[in-house]
Amino acid sequence: MADLVNIAVDAMGGDNAPGEIVKGAVLALDKAKDLKVTLVGREDDVRKELSNYTYDPNRIDVVHASEVIEMAEPPVMAVRNKKDSSLVKCMYLVKEGKCDALVTAGSTGAFLVGGQIIVGRIKGVERPPLAPFIPTVNGRCLLLDCGANVDARPTQLVQFAKIGSAYAKKVCGIASPRVGIVNIGAEEEKGNALVKETFPLLKATPEINFIGSVEARDIPYGAADVVVCEAFTGNVILKMYEGVGSALLKSMKDAFMSTTRSKIGAALAKPALKKTLKAYDVNQYGGAPLLGCNGLIVKTHGSSKAVSITNSILQCKTFADQNINDDIREMFSISTDI
Repeated sequence: MADLVNIAVDAMGGDNAPGEIVKGAVLALDKAKDLKVTLVGREDDVRKELSNYTYDPNRIDVVHASEVIEMAEPPVMAVRNKKDSSLVKCMYLVKEGKCDALVTAGSTGAFLVGGQIIVGRIKGVERPPLAPFIPTVNGRCLLLDCGANVDARPTQLVQFAKIGSAYAKKVCGIASPRVGIVNIGAEEEKGNALVKETFPLLKATPEINFIGSVEARDIPYGAADVVVCEAFTGNVILKMYEGVGSALLKSMKDAFMSTTRSKIGAALAKPALKKTLKAYDVNQYGGAPLLGCNGLIVKTHGSSKAVSITNSILQCKTFADQNINDDIREMFSISTDI
């Protein structure tokens, strides 16, 4: 059991806790035999959900946490005052090295505060970015930042590019990830003050393969492997992605069900459509890691169902197996024993 990767899971975080969270954890164990899950939450509730499944009891631990941080709570006060909350206890399990990573669908604000205050930053990292994968026509790209740093500085965007490039190399196996900065045009002279100041800094950064500006409309076509921006822009891109995807899916369903002919066509096209739509389902890509912290912490949607929890746990296992934090430390010339 010493070789198992142990993932702390906030069993009480999110709209569908603890049912979907526990289900996702059990499904993750079925997909990876060298994985262990530590479920943190109200023990009676967690064990009641676990009673619905067959699993290896040696690969699931339950840690009791009497409190829950609610979505609307002020993040700083919640993290400071609710020491026995499921999210805070997960953070300490990672900080103390008892777990290799954590997954939560709980409060984003508390997640970001806990990541900074409890887990802490790798030395040299100014601001850890929140970095989800988003689907493209030829695979996926890494978007950072999407929610942690609304008012980032140029030097911080350069760090995002370096961290994102290191992550894409390990997770996606891309030898030289293409890094682009979100802009309103392809020309170097375009953009707001932040983009204009950051652009030459990225060009002068030897650790990355900087390809220049990327317009939002080009992101779904795979214009870059790593897309850099401050969190306000990144969050708008991410939410627009999700909204347009849901709207298109609804429109397609309505159109296919409108006539007998369209229903027949839908039946014939269903296998191909199902494969294509699955590739654009954000739940398939797990959660968004807060990169640059001293441990791996991953935030998934508050409305996450079991499939998203499962994929987030497996994402954490990949991160832990590949020691991505060691690469980030090396990039910032920091020894792993600091």
